Amino acid sequence: MWFFLAIFALLAGMALPTQFSINAVLRSHVVSPYLASLISFFIGTIVLVVVTLSLDKGLKIHKELFQQPWWIWTGGVLGAFYVLATIVLIPKLGAANTIAYILAGQIFMSIVIDHFGLIHVPVHEISLPRIGGAILIAAGVILVQKF
Repeated sequence: MWFFLAIFALLAGMALPTQFSINAVLRSHVVSPYLASLISFFIGTIVLVVVTLSLDKGLKIHKELFQQPWWIWTGGVLGAFYVLATIVLIPKLGAANTIAYILAGQIFMSIVIDHFGLIHVPVHEISLPRIGGAILIAAGVILVQKF
């Protein structure tokens, strides 16, 4: 099972720079990073509605959902920020630099979230190997940007 999850994660990772680049080209055609982001999310929403209706046997929204903490709704806001940022950054930094900076930010925040167990994530305390990995990623960001 672990192997299939790792392959799934790798495919998701490969999809990101492809999506970012496609969205950047979309931006050049609609001449607005905001409209390009909206179109991207709209198409994604349509796909997810079809998948949910097909595979999840319909939309099941229970009233308890609306009694949950306010911050559970912010994932979509963060996703919109992420997509908009990539649409703005790809034409200016290129795909590799954009991904390198995003990866560095993801590793940094992931270590913080893990260390403190934020957002109900199991605690994985910071360690020298984790710090070393983060430093190697930072070095990779520098190398990708410089060359």
